[in-house]
Amino acid sequence: MNNSDYRRFKMVNRMISVMLTVLFLPGLVGFVKAQDADAGWQLDLKRTSLNLTSTQVKNADVYADFSDSRLNADSQTAVQVFSNFEAAYSAPKYLWSNELLAEYGKTTIKPRLGDATKTESADRIIFTSDIAYKIWKVENLFGGFDAGPMANVSYETEFTSPGDVPLRKLLRGRLGVKAFEGKYLKSLYAAVVFEEDFTYPENSANTAWEAGIKIEQPVREGVKASYGLLYRDYLSHGKTMPTNLDYTLEANARMDVLVYKNLSIAPFINYYMAQGEYTDRLGQNLYVGVSFSFSRILKTR
Repeated sequence: MNNSDYRRFKMVNRMISVMLTVLFLPGLVGFVKAQDADAGWQLDLKRTSLNLTSTQVKNADVYADFSDSRLNADSQTAVQVFSNFEAAYSAPKYLWSNELLAEYGKTTIKPRLGDATKTESADRIIFTSDIAYKIWKVENLFGGFDAGPMANVSYETEFTSPGDVPLRKLLRGRLGVKAFEGKYLKSLYAAVVFEEDFTYPENSANTAWEAGIKIEQPVREGVKASYGLLYRDYLSHGKTMPTNLDYTLEANARMDVLVYKNLSIAPFINYYMAQGEYTDRLGQNLYVGVSFSFSRILKTR
């Protein structure tokens, strides 16, 4: 390890140590003694959903010349699983939340001729620990919300690596301001991002700025609309690599309709866009579907 790598390693280590202290100290204090009767934990299985489509076509080669795609289409099966769990400790002066998000999807295509091919449509695991302080309370805007400085640490990886590409491993720390715990506005923040990319043999320390918003809107009893947007703009990269990104954008919208108790059905649309630093072509992914999901608050404050 040369001097520059060692200095960078020490800087990242120091940054992570400070953030971990800021993040976890309030929670440890909360374990020992709550500030008052309003403080406590909430365990929330926000959503576990399954999206499944299957098309099975037999003797498609026999009907290849027929003008009916139902007879000559390729057989295919698409499965996508999503789960989101949060453990949050709320106190009068701060909110400490810990979130685990896991998503995996695979599509199998069996053509009329040739072998079956399998591709991953989604693959990510993200753990985030976040502390936000309640410095300001806004009551007459967007149904009211709390706001203040925030810091968090997150780790992103995946279940399997896509082909010959290494397994994604990203450690991020954020410092910024945040509005949260509102009637409609669940999260709105802007932050500076410190990112350490361990995906490739040579680690890269990157910096970016990031903004995100989450909104939930009751439509009527048993029906809820949710919207989310996340934008990240990279300011610098520690290593010059062809895989460096210039910016990314994620947007999603869904309409949850309660079917029975904790079970719901939800049409949704997810959009992801990324611009590579050394290419003029934009990478895009649009996923539209309907999911069956289960959600439940396991413990309240």
